[in-house]
Amino acid sequence: MKNFTDEQYRVFCQFLEAGTGIVLGDNKQYLVKSRLSPLLTRFQIDSLDELISKAMSVRERELETAVIDAMTTNETLWFRDGYPFTLLTDKLFPELAKPGKSLKVWSAASSSGQEPYSIAMTALEYQARRPGGLPGLQIVATDISTSMLEQCKSGIYDSLSLARGLSPERRKQFFTPLTDGKMQLQAKVRNMVSFRPFNLLDSYSLLGKFDIIFCRNVLIYFSPENKSRILNQFASSLNPGGYLLLGASESLTGLSDKFEMIRCSPGIIYRLK
Repeated sequence: MKNFTDEQYRVFCQFLEAGTGIVLGDNKQYLVKSRLSPLLTRFQIDSLDELISKAMSVRERELETAVIDAMTTNETLWFRDGYPFTLLTDKLFPELAKPGKSLKVWSAASSSGQEPYSIAMTALEYQARRPGGLPGLQIVATDISTSMLEQCKSGIYDSLSLARGLSPERRKQFFTPLTDGKMQLQAKVRNMVSFRPFNLLDSYSLLGKFDIIFCRNVLIYFSPENKSRILNQFASSLNPGGYLLLGASESLTGLSDKFEMIRCSPGIIYRLK
C-alpha cells in the first residue's frame, strides 16, 4: 500500500478543518493512515493519496462521508469522569427541574452514544429516588457522523464497550442480553434520547434552547477561533441560568466571557451569565 505525500497531508488537513473544524496539526500522518486505511478495501482504491484526492472531489459524496466518519469517530466511556453525572443528581436536576416545565439537555458530539445514554440512566435513577422530581426531560444527542448515529439509535454494544465505565449493577438494570454476546439498552433508556446529525460549525438556531449542554473533550480538536465561535453559540442556545459542562482539561479562558465558572467538589461547570 502506497503512503500519501506531505503535501497531500497538508491539503487534507485544510479539507478536514474546513468541513468539520477539527485541527489535526503536524505529524499526525499515522492517525490519518490508521483511520483511513480500512476504507481502501471498501472502496477498492489502491493508495491513501488516491483515496484522499477522491474524497475531496465533489463527485464522491459517499466517500467523503466515509472519510469524515472515520476521522471524527472517537470511542468514549460510560459515565466518563463520574462527577458530571453526580452533579446532575445533586445540583443540576434539583435546581433546574420545575413543575410543568420540560428540562432539555444537549449532548454535543455524542460519538458512540455512551454520554447521552449515561445522562438518561442518571435521570432514571434520580426519578426512582425522587418520584415526580424530574417531571419532563428531553435529551438531544448530536454528532457529525451519520453512521455513528444510526449505531447509537440501536443501543447495542459489545462486551468491550460495556466494560468501559459501566458497573455490573447498571448493566443488569438497564440492558438486555442478546444472543451474540452483545447487550442492548432497554427501550425505556433508548426512548429518552433523540439523535440527530449536526456539525458544530453550523447554525444552532434550529436546535432550540437547552438548560444543560454537555460538550466534553471535543473543543480540544478545534482552533481557538472555532472554539470561541462554538462557545458563543452554546451561550445563545442556553436558557437563562443554564449550564455548560466541558471536559476536565478544557477551559474557557480567553475564549468566551458569557459564562461564570462554578467550582464544585469535584469538578468545574459553567453557568450562563
